[in-house]
Amino acid sequence: MVDFNPYDAGTWADPYPTYAALRAEAPVYRNDDLRFWALSRHADVLAAHNDWETYSSAGGVTIEGIEKDFPMLVVKDPPDHHWHRRIVSKVFTPRRMSELEPFIRRQARELLDAQRDATEFDIVGEFALPLPLEIISELLGIPVEHRMTVNRLSDLLTERGPDTDPNQFAEAIGGLLALYLELVVERRRKPQDDVISMIIQTEVTDDEDGRTRRLSDEEIAFRFLELGTAGHETVARAIPNGLMAMTRFPDQARMLRDDPSLATKAVEETLRLDPPSQLQGRTTTRDVTLHGVTIPAGAKVMLVTGSALRDETVYDRPDVFDLTRQHHPSTLFFGFGIHRCLGAHLARLEIKIAFEEIFARYPEFHLDLDRAEWQVSTNVRGVSGLPFIVDPAGASVPAGA
Repeated sequence: MVDFNPYDAGTWADPYPTYAALRAEAPVYRNDDLRFWALSRHADVLAAHNDWETYSSAGGVTIEGIEKDFPMLVVKDPPDHHWHRRIVSKVFTPRRMSELEPFIRRQARELLDAQRDATEFDIVGEFALPLPLEIISELLGIPVEHRMTVNRLSDLLTERGPDTDPNQFAEAIGGLLALYLELVVERRRKPQDDVISMIIQTEVTDDEDGRTRRLSDEEIAFRFLELGTAGHETVARAIPNGLMAMTRFPDQARMLRDDPSLATKAVEETLRLDPPSQLQGRTTTRDVTLHGVTIPAGAKVMLVTGSALRDETVYDRPDVFDLTRQHHPSTLFFGFGIHRCLGAHLARLEIKIAFEEIFARYPEFHLDLDRAEWQVSTNVRGVSGLPFIVDPAGASVPAGA
């Protein structure tokens, strides 16, 4: 019988054989020790995302559900969810995204410039992590001096495992909220031309009761905590995930090198083959029977996106990184339905630019997969360290050359 513990280090390093067993043997799985159920087939995960009335987010999106009592958008269901999301969606307008593109490319080049003479460096610590941190910080208006603190506390917020300090979640969320509240109070006193000031001043009409709504200081702080964490954690894991995939499938790396226009396909295939967001938690509001198994009302159910995106009934050769893949049946890697990721376009853009700049700069490189350092966290899977080795014939090419 298959055993699925998302926090097991071996499973986290390679969960896909376990996912395949779940789909085949236990599409409705129960972990009695951690007290959660899991759905692993594409059709079931997609249906659950689209049925928020049955699969509620209000109980939290992690196995532990620690975040359920906080005023976060990710744990809100309609009707409150609608007007809260309408305010935050103003952060991710097409105009703001297009304005960020030159900044993203400049940041990517500067980070790689700093490694110009290196024959080996950590692609995570020196590139994949600081790049999205700078982008989301620039978008949200987080001062430069606070950005590494945001990174450190965000890591503490999501880290899980047998050796995890039980007090670190409180330390992380307390530190981040204090930082964001300080920024909100400062912007109320002295508004600027930035996102924080814009959200403070934004009001929307609640479709449910017709009332005009604004976010409180605490709600704004929690929105920025969510955006700041999600906005750099997922991209920071997706970039090395894609590079590792192309190391395992060198023929696809050659295709991308020969045809840079395939960078967009490389992003989509990275997010399908090895998505950074592996699990999304929901709580059932009624009894649900699937595949002859009944999940009771009030149960924690984890939607296993990482498994759904390798469902062999949906994808041809699901375990292969394939830049010629013709279509993606759904974009489950950014969630679906009302909780689809607000920053999906920005994340895609950052990963695409990262791939373009790396392949343009290094004619030949490889990653030492044996020295990859896996970090076990709540829902986001990826490495915290990964050696990037410049091959002798692959010296760095100056940006724009």
